[in-house]
This record gives sequence, structure tokens and C-alpha cells, in this order.
Amino acid sequence: MTAAITDLWYTRCPVPTGLGIAVQLGWFADEFRGDGIGLKSIQETADLNARESHFDHSLPSSFRQGGNIPAIWARSKGRDTRVIGLSWTDEFQAILALPASGIRAARDLAGRRIGLPVNPISIDFNRATALKGFASALELEGLTLADVERIDTVSADPAGSGTEGIATGERTRARTRHGYRAEVLALVRGEVDAIYVKGALGLETARLAGAHIVASLGDHPDPWVRANNGTPRTLTVDAALIESRPDLVERFLARVIAAGDWARAHPDETIAYIARETGSTPDWVRRAYGANAPASLGTFLNDEAAGALGRYKDFLFEHGFLASDFDIAAWIDPAPFAAVAGRARQAA
Repeated sequence: MTAAITDLWYTRCPVPTGLGIAVQLGWFADEFRGDGIGLKSIQETADLNARESHFDHSLPSSFRQGGNIPAIWARSKGRDTRVIGLSWTDEFQAILALPASGIRAARDLAGRRIGLPVNPISIDFNRATALKGFASALELEGLTLADVERIDTVSADPAGSGTEGIATGERTRARTRHGYRAEVLALVRGEVDAIYVKGALGLETARLAGAHIVASLGDHPDPWVRANNGTPRTLTVDAALIESRPDLVERFLARVIAAGDWARAHPDETIAYIARETGSTPDWVRRAYGANAPASLGTFLNDEAAGALGRYKDFLFEHGFLASDFDIAAWIDPAPFAAVAGRARQAA
């Protein structure tokens, strides 16, 4: 007998995703209205325990598309989830220093102080993201993290315990805090010599601080250099929902995939939607994610992206962000994607 489902939960990060586009287009409500299934946003609920599912994926019948660190962390803690899709939208990633520091390139970081954020959240994805950014920049110059001094930049902002600093609505997502405030203050006070930033907010931060870009990582030709919390992004679902209602999982996934196709065909509208998702403006979105960002919102499964995800998981485990190691290949369930692709081929 088909399991009765009354509600489906979803959450996404304040970044470009097919899920976010589908939400803004109202597609999920359209898809499941006839089934009597309610669609609930984890970010919009007043239940603080439910909101924590954005990080620990604790809610049943829930989907998440966004940064891979919380998804990897939750799986390492034993949460029974599955990856049913990946996306890869390159974004501005950079190491910044003030002009007076004398730091002009990543090789000049040797012996200097790098700022690493500390935030009061269950998994400090900001710290892990910054650490990978510095590791990549140093590696390109034949250096390692052992060649720099790590300095904590502590955020006391209680908004840090929310869903990545964004107050959400189906049509509007506004910033509740400045994501790089602690790092920038440490930089201008001379407490650190360099910080890591990314995305539209990161690019705005670089311009606002008058900082010099020591290393530009988001446009590097090597995908491992670009790999980080947002590259690739994971679309995950609790395994129990796949087992009990694969039909619902496939329908949800189909809408996310279709949103990527819609974005490619509607670039101007998509840039506006991304600006709402990121709490930024269309101009900053184009600068941070590139003019071709609407064409990069596709959700897929391929060996290259899965390999990058696995290698990044290894990085997180090596640096103590994960409770335990696990097999990335076993975490990925290709069946829902294969079912959606098969129906698309039949319809073509």
C-alpha cells in the first residue's frame, strides 16, 4: 500500500539553485496541490527544531539543495539521506588582503595570518569553506596550511545560528546579517592579513573594503581549485521517502531539473530570481556568478562532480569537520534521476 504523505518539506541555501527557482515559480505547489500534499519551507517555520533540519536533515519527507558541507556533515553523523542530484554553479571565490599589507599573490601568504571564521552553528560551514579556499590558494604556490598562522575571527551574532544569514520568503530573501563582518573587522584592525570570501556578498565585500584580490579561485581552470561548499551543490532527500514514496521523490526532482532548463531559456528573469535568492542585486549577481549563470543551474549526476564531492568530503574529514568517514558512492542514489530521465526520453 502506498504510504500516506500529507506534507513535504524543502530547504535551500541563499545561492543559485534549481530548487530555489522552482519555489519562486510556484511549481511545487502546482505539482502537489492535487494530491492534498502541503509544501513547507524549513526556513519559514517558527519551529526552531525543524529549522535545524536545514543543517542536520532531521525532518522526514524533506529535500535540501544547497551547500554540500551540512549535507556531508549530517550523513557523517549517521543521518540516512541520499544524494539524488548535483549542480555546479561557479562563483566568485577569492583571498583578500589590504593593499598596505604588501601581500600581492598567494605566495606572499607564507608566514602571515589568515582569518578563519568561527560561528555559533552546529556545523561551521563558513570556517570549512574558508579553510578550503586558503588551502587551494596555497597549494597553487607550492605551500600548505602549515605555512600560515590561523587566526579565529569570532562571530557573536545570534543570526549565525539561522539558515545561513537569510530571512526567507517565497518571493523575497533578505540578509539578516553581514556574513563577513567578523573577518572584515579583523582585516581592517590589522588582526589578520588575509581573509576568504565568495559569491555576490564576497565580491561586494572586496569592493567595500578596498581590498586586493590575492588569489582568484572561482575562475581557475582546475575544478578541484574551484571545488568547495558550493561546488558541487547537493540535492538530498531522506532515504525513507525514496523507499516509501519514490513517485513523490521523482516528481519533486523532475521539477528541480525542469527549473534548470527554464533558467537557461529565461536568462534575464533568472538573474532577477538569483538576486532575490542571494539577497543581492542583478548587477552583483552577474559579476559574482557570471553572465552565463542561468545556464549553469542544471541538476545532474555525473562521475566528475561525484568525484569532486568525494574528494571534498575527504578534505573535511581530514581537517576534523566530520564525525566519521563514509562512502560517497553509496550515498548517491541514481534511481530517481534515472527514472526522471527515462520518462523525459519517452516523452521526447
